[in-house]
Amino acid sequence: MCLLKSIEQEIEKAKDKKDLMAIVQKISNVLIDHPGEVALYRLRAELWVKLDEKGKAINDYQAVLQHDPNDQDAEIRIRFLETILRYNNSDIYANTNTNMDPWFD
Repeated sequence: MCLLKSIEQEIEKAKDKKDLMAIVQKISNVLIDHPGEVALYRLRAELWVKLDEKGKAINDYQAVLQHDPNDQDAEIRIRFLETILRYNNSDIYANTNTNMDPWFD
């Protein structure tokens, strides 16, 4: 797919978050017309991770799984991102019970 190579080159040239967001928007526009392009969902998910939008990345990996339920890479990445979100969103000071600390899961 020439479009995929073109987008990958744009990502390499991107200098800041603004450039990455423009690429995300471009991918989103293509996905409107071609929702079955799994490689674009995967690429957009990687961009979301770079932009620290892990929830949106999970959504894109979920879309990959809808097209290919046996995609182990997408499943692993979802679990990885969910783990990061769980630890980032844990308030270790909310409960003084150390048995509830997230690192003891």
